[in-house]
Amino acid sequence: MIEEDLFVARTNFVFGLALGRKAMISLARLRQEFYGLPPNQGLLRERAKKEAVHELGHVFGLPHCPNAGCVMRFSRTIRETDFKSSRFCGRCLKTLESSGVLARS
Repeated sequence: MIEEDLFVARTNFVFGLALGRKAMISLARLRQEFYGLPPNQGLLRERAKKEAVHELGHVFGLPHCPNAGCVMRFSRTIRETDFKSSRFCGRCLKTLESSGVLARS
């Protein structure tokens, strides 16, 4: 995790980034203060969790998901991050299982 705002080519910002087997997330835009609102540590933790799981999904080979509730959905805004779950959808779970990353008991 870093505090600096992240940018990549063809985007105005990203909440996180995965390259190969490494990933990082920026807390800058996940903080309520960025939007001129009072701090909210619970919301910051939830947003950071979603972004960390999302970037780890990329590390394990998952692409962005079209399912609006899936943690692997690309977030263009903080509202989209807040809307989505911190969990993988069924399709993404199956992909992780079939690749051997995840084992169901």
